[in-house]
Amino acid sequence: MKSPTHKARYTVIGLALTAVMLFPVYWMLNVSLTPQQDMRRTPPDLFPSHPTFEGYRAVLDDQLPYLGTSLLIGLGTVALTLVVAAPAGYSLARLRPHGRGALSLALLIAQMIPGIVMAMGFYGVFLDLGLLNSWWGLIVADSTIAVPFAVMIFTAFMAGIPGELTAAARIDGAGTFRTFWSIVLPVSRNAVVTVSLFGFLWAWSDFVFANTLDGGGDWRPITLGIYRYIGNNNQEWNAIMATAVVASVPAAVLLVLAQRYVAAGVTAGAVKD
Repeated sequence: MKSPTHKARYTVIGLALTAVMLFPVYWMLNVSLTPQQDMRRTPPDLFPSHPTFEGYRAVLDDQLPYLGTSLLIGLGTVALTLVVAAPAGYSLARLRPHGRGALSLALLIAQMIPGIVMAMGFYGVFLDLGLLNSWWGLIVADSTIAVPFAVMIFTAFMAGIPGELTAAARIDGAGTFRTFWSIVLPVSRNAVVTVSLFGFLWAWSDFVFANTLDGGGDWRPITLGIYRYIGNNNQEWNAIMATAVVASVPAAVLLVLAQRYVAAGVTAGAVKD
């Protein structure tokens, strides 16, 4: 048993490390509220003495189309990832097809490929197919990052579902698809939430694919909006940081709301009876 002194020491260390990691987030919020004339003050204010919302007004005026595009791409990536990964995970976990070991290895290797390498490959393919500068092209590209991870999560989770459930469904006359849709998928709620969250966050924060495949289109996500905004307004740091704060809110809210489902989904299959 650890003494109260040791527990307090670990708590203080944990709080200190958390404060260090979260300080950039706080500083981003601080700068977003700092007036332009106070931006170069030395030493800088740890708290904005005269807070202003001019940066957030600029976000509403300039960045809303980018936010809408990111939301569309994120939701589309989640939908496509679930459509592909959930049946694939069910097949690997419950149907056990031949070559499933090689397929699992291929999925693992796919996660190791650098994004810039995939982006250049996609550029050549999309150029031939006419998919450049399109939001659905970005959905396809972002899904290639999310699908391998999603298949492994679904496989691990569905492998832990008691076989009695699927056996009872077969006795009642349910086929393979009906068993998957009515029995396995509802039970796999934690895995669905985990996959959806990570897929959305990957699509929301993507810059490499967006800059390579949609650099000059009308449907540009918020990451390109921030990038262009820095180039066009490199002195208005309160507006730049306000854009970053607004872009961080959806991800933060989703993480807070779904954290218990994510913990259950990621650890599924780690312990066997």
